[in-house]
Formats: sequence, structure tokens, C-alpha cells
Amino acid sequence: MTFAPFKIRKLEASCYRYPLTTPVVTSFGRMISRPAVFVRVEDEDGVTGWGEAWCNFPSTGAEHRARLINEVLAPAAVGLAASAPSAIFETLTQGTSVLALQSGEAGPFAQAIAGIDLAVWDLHARRQKTALWRLLGGSHDTIKVYASGINPTGSQQMAEAAMQRGHRALKLKIGFEPATDRANLAALRQLAGNGMLAADVNQGWSVERAVELEPSLTEFNLAWLEEPIRADRPWQEWQALRRSADVPLAAGENIASRSGFALALRDDVLRVVQPDIAKWGGLSVCTGIAREIIKADKIFCPHYLGGGIGLLASAHLLAGVGGDGLLEVDANDNPLRDRFCGAVASVNDGTITLTDSPGLGIEPDLAAIEPFRTA
Repeated sequence: MTFAPFKIRKLEASCYRYPLTTPVVTSFGRMISRPAVFVRVEDEDGVTGWGEAWCNFPSTGAEHRARLINEVLAPAAVGLAASAPSAIFETLTQGTSVLALQSGEAGPFAQAIAGIDLAVWDLHARRQKTALWRLLGGSHDTIKVYASGINPTGSQQMAEAAMQRGHRALKLKIGFEPATDRANLAALRQLAGNGMLAADVNQGWSVERAVELEPSLTEFNLAWLEEPIRADRPWQEWQALRRSADVPLAAGENIASRSGFALALRDDVLRVVQPDIAKWGGLSVCTGIAREIIKADKIFCPHYLGGGIGLLASAHLLAGVGGDGLLEVDANDNPLRDRFCGAVASVNDGTITLTDSPGLGIEPDLAAIEPFRTA
């Protein structure tokens, strides 16, 4: 399908930070605030689009990414003309590749460009007066979701609250004391009944430790065990773990290259693959990867733990490509998510239903979160 070209007239990012009463705890660190970098793009016809760049770590990283967009990438993007968002993505990626290498900041550049890409896709869908999920090829507006980010302390209360909000599937953070992990998994399995329960180690174990501890998790009938070892460990270690493990393995949020995903899809090590569209690749790359995941007979579950705009874009991608995957919805308090995630805020019996409104289907009111703005 051929689309009329558009030209970028304006691009800007704004940064927000919501202080947490209860920190988000992972095996590698704690989040004492929830940041968000929202991206707004406008073309010469006055059509706008919204995106979001991943910015969770380090704690000061959100403001840095906003400045990368405003001071480096926006001047490069304004004036670019294209008929498809992927052309903007490739121009910005190639045009800053040496700078990203020189500065040692490939990650922040990739995240900032991903946020821009999401905004350009929203703009593109609005120009076509089509819901983004339909533009991506979707035929069904309803997708399954699961409650994520459940802490090792107060986990039962968090899970109960998520169930009351309509969730039926849960994911617990583990990688702490084995007795604590097992007690929490037992409590959540009882809550979920026969529903989905997964566990996320957040890269917290060595392969030897993972081989040692994984058998003790089989009784909980986990849908998957996420990132039990570091994402950058040699693939032979992942293969060794797979040979000894009965629990399906999941990873993908920390894969940041086409070749990395190609490696993850060529054998049976991973059952669940989880690219993060706000962290690397945006929709321009990750839509194709999502389809490749499904074609490889694996489960595509988009990773996401940020503000509402990126979460909503992830929902549109999942609805757009189909499959049996679930959307990750953080269970922690975060108005930067809840005010801007549109239909994702309304969970009904473990599902959400997207609208047919053009693009992402929302018009963010950033004035409502002005007290949290930091850049």
C-alpha cells in the first residue's frame, strides 16, 4: 500500500517523574520513582503523534534521554519527509550511528529513537484515519493481559488488588532468597488458581544457580521463567539451561539487534520472546520481529514497564500481529501510566479491548501531570 508523504515540522520530548511510596524492587536494584519521557511529533499538515522512550535506569537517565531527543535528534528529524515511519527510523538510526558509538551511548540513542518512532507511527495512523492496531494488520480488537511488577514484599496484597482490577494472570519478581520466592509463588498460585502465573528473575542468577533452583519451581506450573540468567551470556549457557529446565524460558527485553532476535528464534531455547518497542527498534523493527516470533511457533509477549503511551502502543502491536501472547501491565502505582494508557486501564476478566479511534486513540493532557515534570 502506498501512502502520501508527510514532512516533520516539530518534534519535542518532555520528562516526568512520579515519586513512589513503595519502591519497585528487582533482583538488580530498586526504583524509588517512576519516570516517563513522552514524545510529541507534528507534521506540516498539523497532524500530531505521541510516543514514549524507555528510561527506567539509571535513575537520572530519563532527563538525559529527553535532552538527547530535544537537542540532538529533533534538529535531525525536523524537515525529514517520508511516506512511511520506517524511513524516519532508519534515517535517524543511521545518521547518529557514529555519534552513538563515539559517546558509548548506543542504548540511550536507541531508546530515544524508538520513542520518536512510536510517535511517528501514531501520526501515520492518524493521517490514514485508522486505528494503529488495524494499520498494523490486526483483525481483533481484544487482547489478553497480565499483571506484572509484583514485588517480593507485599506480593499477595499486590496480586489481590490486581485481581480485583480484572486481571486473571500474574507475574512475580523472584531472584531473592529461595524460601521467600517459593512462599510468594505458592501464595500467588493459590490466588490465580488455574490461571497464568509467571516468574521474572531479572537476570539475577548464574547458569549454575539457575540449574540448581529451577527444579524447585516446577510445582508452581509456571507459564514461563523470565531472564533467569544475564541476557548477554553466551547462547551455549542458555542452551544448557534449556536442556535441564522443565519450566519454559522467556527473554527479549534486553535483546537490541536483529541478529540477536534471529539467534533467539532459531532453536527451542526460548518459548516466550519479549521485545520492548520503547527500548529498541520501535514499531518499525519490532512489528516484523513480532511476526517472526509467531512464525517460529513461539509466543510474542511485548515487554513493557513505563508510562501509558508506550504501554498503549504495545497493546496496539499485540492486537496488530495477533497470536496467543499477553500484554504486560505493571501492577505498581503510576499515574504517568494510568492517565495515558487509554483502553488498557479497563481490564475485564483478563482482557482489554482497543477502540477504533485513529492512531493510538488518545489525546494526552500533559497539563494534568505538570507537577511531575522535570525536563
